[in-house]
Parts: sequence; structure tokens; C-alpha cells
Amino acid sequence: MVIGLTGPNASGKGEAALYIKSKGFAYHSLSDILRGEAEAQGIEPLRENLIKLGNDLRRKNGPSVLACRAIKELSGAGSHIVDSIRNPAEIEALRRVKGFTLIGIDAPVETRFKRGLERKRPGDAQTLGEFIEKEAEENKTSFENQQLKKCIEMADEIIVNDSTIERFHEKINAVLERNKKT
Repeated sequence: MVIGLTGPNASGKGEAALYIKSKGFAYHSLSDILRGEAEAQGIEPLRENLIKLGNDLRRKNGPSVLACRAIKELSGAGSHIVDSIRNPAEIEALRRVKGFTLIGIDAPVETRFKRGLERKRPGDAQTLGEFIEKEAEENKTSFENQQLKKCIEMADEIIVNDSTIERFHEKINAVLERNKKT
């Protein structure tokens, strides 16, 4: 089984990935691939810099470049989780992997903004208006840009993370159970 995760900023993708990883899934992150590329190029790994770098890589090497790099790591036995899918071409590339299921993680914008404030990552928005504005910028329709709204629309399953962590885990368990390949 190969589970992919997509969703907007601060929706709970990281928590979902950690929880699924705790169930024995091998973890892969398109953002980690970007962070490695940023380090190799001497770029500070701030959110804005990573977005720009990802867009540049997709423009130069095709919109599925990050997924294609991750796919090389999925050949091992067992179950895998691929986190941080942000472009429709990445989904299309990953759909060629046997047993792939895309899960969209979402939450109300106000909830996601509050989570963003709590995690205190450099470059995160400080007002709800700024948060919404940054999100709109990240969803510009262009083959090389992030397109999180389109990615959520392409999901096989959507989990709304708007309650307790325990309820979120229950929803993840239900999705994993439905998507088990025998």
C-alpha cells in the first residue's frame, strides 16, 4: 500500500504522516526532497524559499519532478507514506505506482491559521488575512506552481481534521482499513 497525503497549510498532514508512519509505513516527503535540494544550493529552508525552489524545479524539470524522485524510493517491500504532495502532476506520477491512494487532509481556514500560529514556523502568517492571502498565492494555476486546492479535488479520500487528535486518528484508521490491498 502506498498512501499519499495532500492538503493545505496546517491542515494536519504532518500529524497524519507521523501517525501512519507509526503503523510501520516507510516515510517519504516531497518537502524533505526540496529541503535537501535547498541545502545543496545553500538556500535557507524557509517556506517562501522552498515554494520558490519547488516552482523552479518543476519549471526546469517538469511538474512531477519531486514525485519522480520519491518514486525511486518506493520500490522496497512494505507500505509507504508519501507526504507533501502539492501539484497535480505529482499525483498523476504517483498514481502509476501500484496500490497508491491519495488522502486529502483539510480543516477550516480559521483552525488552520490558529495551528500555524501555535507551531511558530518562520515565515508563517501572523494574521488571518495574511494567511488567506498567502494561500491564494500558493494556489495560482500554473503547471509549475503548487495547486493544493486542485490536489484536494483529486483525492481518493478526504479527512476533515476539525476535532480532537483521537478523532483524527480514528478517521485515518478508517481510511487505511478501506484501502487495504489484499
